[in-house]
Amino acid sequence: MQLLSRRVLLKTAVSCALLQSAATGSVRAARPTQTEPPLVIAHRGCSALRPEHTLEAYAKAIEDGADFIEPDLVVTRDGQLVARHENNLADSTDVAIKPQFASRRCVKIIDGERREGWFAEDFTLEELRSLRTRERFVDMRQESRRYDGLFGICTLEEIVDLVEAKAKSHQRIIGLAPEFKHSSYFQGLGLALEPLLLAQIETSAYLRRCPLILQSFEIKNLQQLRERLSTLPNVQLMQLIGDPRRRPWDAEARGADTSYGDMLSPRGLAAVAEYADYVAPPARVLIPLDAEQRLGEPSGIVETAHTAGLLVGTWTFRPENRFLPADFRDGGAPEARNELGSVAEMQRYLALGIDALFTDDPGLGNIARAGRHDMRLRHGPAGAMIEPFRRWPIPPR
Repeated sequence: MQLLSRRVLLKTAVSCALLQSAATGSVRAARPTQTEPPLVIAHRGCSALRPEHTLEAYAKAIEDGADFIEPDLVVTRDGQLVARHENNLADSTDVAIKPQFASRRCVKIIDGERREGWFAEDFTLEELRSLRTRERFVDMRQESRRYDGLFGICTLEEIVDLVEAKAKSHQRIIGLAPEFKHSSYFQGLGLALEPLLLAQIETSAYLRRCPLILQSFEIKNLQQLRERLSTLPNVQLMQLIGDPRRRPWDAEARGADTSYGDMLSPRGLAAVAEYADYVAPPARVLIPLDAEQRLGEPSGIVETAHTAGLLVGTWTFRPENRFLPADFRDGGAPEARNELGSVAEMQRYLALGIDALFTDDPGLGNIARAGRHDMRLRHGPAGAMIEPFRRWPIPPR
């Protein structure tokens, strides 16, 4: 991928707007200015209020004003891309109570870790259709748990159809941020995710014109995608960053020493900028917690990444006390929703100048981004939360 100085810069107001193609076919987004709103990306849909990775969770996220929805992608035995946070179905579906699938419980080594359960790649799409989703946090998220057993597993094609319909009805751009899960693992099974997504982009008019941010915790697949997608003006790539002490699995598998922490050094970020548009570390890497579990001093990674020409995303903001820094807990039970605390936490990170945030509750993300403290908006009309983005037209056909 060419360096920033040789790329075509983003010509619309924010980084998710459609890019313009250069004569050479090389494209790249510039960092938004401080007056431009950062993106609110719905983590697994509105997963704080609906079972994750269901059409209903994505629809709720869009109603609450998410700029992008995030479908994590795994693959079935018959080569269909479906949305699951991981290929193990045990925690997010009712597969354990289906006697016809009892014999498929097994142990696998995935990305170097032992995992036990039922795995998407051992099921056909038709078989997965018989499963129902459920809330994975069994001791919290009461509203989401009300929907246990009601919704099914959805395909990427169904997600795209939903997003396209919602974009038309809301008259605004809605992007997708698919994440490739366990890329090297699936490639080793002969079920590589990336070619399947590329094939869907090729056949889907909406995927060829809507904003797409493709994510991975691995490196090699993003580097290869940069080569394959350099002529598509609507695609950006996001390098996800895991535990700084660990290595990306594809690097570890080939014996490379590069850790996620190395990738966040000035030299490492410059290398990431050669193939990616975004870098996305965990929130606690951008602002670590101190000994009292309060937010400490910022790490400076946002500024360093911007200097390298990278946009910065971060993950994941959740509205329950259990997940909040001590600064923002309200004294309620760990599993209790704390909307004011969640908004305040996100605003602390937005003040760093991040370009995108992943949240389980995009309605609260919109409030945080707008600087609003009137929590009545949380239950008000969705239009009140998405008004700043009505200037974005739906993509042309």
